[in-house]
Amino acid sequence: MKFQQQFSQQQKQIQKLAMTQKLQQSIQVLQFSTEELTDFIDNQALENPLLDVTPPDYTSNYSKPRTSTGTEMNYLSQIPDNNLSLFEHLIDQIHLNYRDTYLRTLVLYLVEYIDLNGFLTISLDEAVRKTGGTPIQLLDALTLIQQLDPAGVGARNLQECLMLQTERDNYAPELAYIMLEECFDELVERKWEKIAKIFSVTLPEVQKVFDYIQTLTPTPGASFGSTEGLYIIPDLTVKIKGDRIQVSSHRNGAPEVKFQQNYFDQMKQSGDPEVLEYLKEKKQDFEWLKKTVEQRGDTIFNVGKAIVARQQDFFLKKEHPIKPLILKDISEELEIHESTVSRAVNGKYLETEFGVFELKRFFSQKLTSDEGEERSTSDVKNRLKDLIDSESKKKPFSDQKLVDLLKEEGIEISRRTVAKYRDALKIPSSSKRKRYDE
Repeated sequence: MKFQQQFSQQQKQIQKLAMTQKLQQSIQVLQFSTEELTDFIDNQALENPLLDVTPPDYTSNYSKPRTSTGTEMNYLSQIPDNNLSLFEHLIDQIHLNYRDTYLRTLVLYLVEYIDLNGFLTISLDEAVRKTGGTPIQLLDALTLIQQLDPAGVGARNLQECLMLQTERDNYAPELAYIMLEECFDELVERKWEKIAKIFSVTLPEVQKVFDYIQTLTPTPGASFGSTEGLYIIPDLTVKIKGDRIQVSSHRNGAPEVKFQQNYFDQMKQSGDPEVLEYLKEKKQDFEWLKKTVEQRGDTIFNVGKAIVARQQDFFLKKEHPIKPLILKDISEELEIHESTVSRAVNGKYLETEFGVFELKRFFSQKLTSDEGEERSTSDVKNRLKDLIDSESKKKPFSDQKLVDLLKEEGIEISRRTVAKYRDALKIPSSSKRKRYDE
């Protein structure tokens, strides 16, 4: 039997989606937050002379920003001025407070090794070898740094950081500094009885010191140059009129893109083929950008409306309950892919009279009780928090006890799930919730 190799030509028609660069960018634009979208449009304008960008108009939607209580406030005054870095802040203080001596030279050297959280990242022994200064001189230089603002700066570890803050606080409990110095590990491990015995004090007195320590900051330099606390620019607004819920889009929260028609017509008159090709390309880029930004706004608006329609109780009821909802529910309703819904809700916010919420917050898996009643994971977390809030702090509920209590209410979840929900709520374990001041 001979092997025969035959060749033939066949024409097949296959429908396939090509992931072009423009399509990839369109997907990326949907994922952008409003701030990221603004940066992206500004960068596009730098590359396209036919693109004119009008900055966002905050006056119409943000003319009367509100706090959670609904009182009016000045929008711009709420933006913190944190442009000064920790390093610059320390340098300014050094030049203002210390004379130009060799000791100040050592202080300036050590400041170079203060990290963004305010900690010294070089050992004094290494600083001695590198500078040629004596151990006493380097220790004196560090002491001068530790007297600067913010309190706690220049610390070599967490214990020293907390001690420095306590030392400069006239309202610190009397025993706070000495407890941090001599019983830091015991405080971390909550060995109250041992500490009380060492200092011959009561458990409530130890508890008072621990509560005070909780008010101190473990990262004294972190507030410099940070953007924490800046206002979020919401993508949607929800207003309640009786039993009606009205959803509107904040389209003017992003820059408006316009076409430079006059400039286009002027350049076109040159008749140069290369110029004409360039203009054609840049006009197509503009049309793509304008269409993509509009599609982004439409997608977020449609997804937001669908979410609000399914979570009406959250907006109408005082308890703000969240019903079980998954990405697939919205994707099937709008006939779009789940990944599109995911991109449309991450980093996108909805403004109400009682707060601003990220859209992805309204998604919650469902749990079914013994009676067949559906509950969202958000409801279970809230119930878990209520149980913990009502416990005796002298004898907090263990995770297994919480499992049993939830089971009595028809909610069947494992101890591992309770621990996961507790961590998500930032609630410590029972041993760390124990208190002695009740």
